[in-house]
Amino acid sequence: MSHSLIEGASYMLTGLRWLPKAGLRGVVVLPLLINSVLFGIGIGWSTSRFEQLDQAVQRALPEWLAWLHWLLWPLFILTALVVVFYTFTVLANIIAAPFNGLLAARVEKLAAPSGAPPRPPAELTWQELALSPLRELSKLLYFIGWAIPLLILSFVPVVNMAAPVLWMLFSAWMLALEYADYPLGQRGLTFREQRRLLRRHWPLTLGFGSMALVLTLIPVLNFLAMPAAVIGATLMWVREVSAS
Repeated sequence: MSHSLIEGASYMLTGLRWLPKAGLRGVVVLPLLINSVLFGIGIGWSTSRFEQLDQAVQRALPEWLAWLHWLLWPLFILTALVVVFYTFTVLANIIAAPFNGLLAARVEKLAAPSGAPPRPPAELTWQELALSPLRELSKLLYFIGWAIPLLILSFVPVVNMAAPVLWMLFSAWMLALEYADYPLGQRGLTFREQRRLLRRHWPLTLGFGSMALVLTLIPVLNFLAMPAAVIGATLMWVREVSAS
């Protein structure tokens, strides 16, 4: 299991190394620009809200539990970071979905063994590109369906101590699911079939998603996270499906 976790994380790092690769630079530019603009907005918005969140936490606690503020504050910050950055990641992917689809198709071509016949689809049709934001909306609805119970749990005393860990695991799963759709969707797998495949390879999935989450939360690298994740997920799942 640990080997699969490390292997999954390594594919995300491979995606970073492939960003300047010849043949990808042209299709990396737009997803990179979209991600940079939206994450810049997200960082500015979340920074301006942290002080308000701190004041809200202090007001919510009774005076005799005021000391808990210093314990709960880091938990709320971590939860807020995960929620804010994943929300902006989803928004960035909805906007960049057609370009990410093109990027995944280009990566699969470059990763094909020399002399091997290309696996279908060799190129995406414009109809598929136009419908790709709709697939992103279905993933957003799936995220909301699980995020609401987790959000409620975050406000339950004592139990909410586990909320940041649950948010991190959930976000790792969702990021892995988000980027797996580009190579797997092009191979005809439905959203339900993709979830089934990722559950069968859950250590690989969580390794990849966890590294994607880490890069998403690191300044500067978070601007590169989306195109790198598309590349890494494409390499990982194309090889995984080919081997199965």
